[in-house]
Amino acid sequence: MQSFSAKKRFTRLPLAVEITLILIVKIALLTLLWKAFFSEPQTKKMRMPTDLVEQHFLSQPPAASVSPSSSPSHPSPPETRQ
Repeated sequence: MQSFSAKKRFTRLPLAVEITLILIVKIALLTLLWKAFFSEPQTKKMRMPTDLVEQHFLSQPPAASVSPSSSPSHPSPPETRQ
């Protein structure tokens, strides 16, 4: 009687050879997908200067300014009529 793991094998190759073949196929598929979708931008307009990108990522984010009229913790005083 065969063991449960032997029934699930697709080939009768040694396990190391089977794993190596599967990894080669996966790497080939990932390479094809990368070449098809990520290797080149769609247009030349999509390229940005490297200095601008570095400046954007390395700069400090601006401090958030809260105006008194938009702050929910400080309600505006009610109007009084005389």
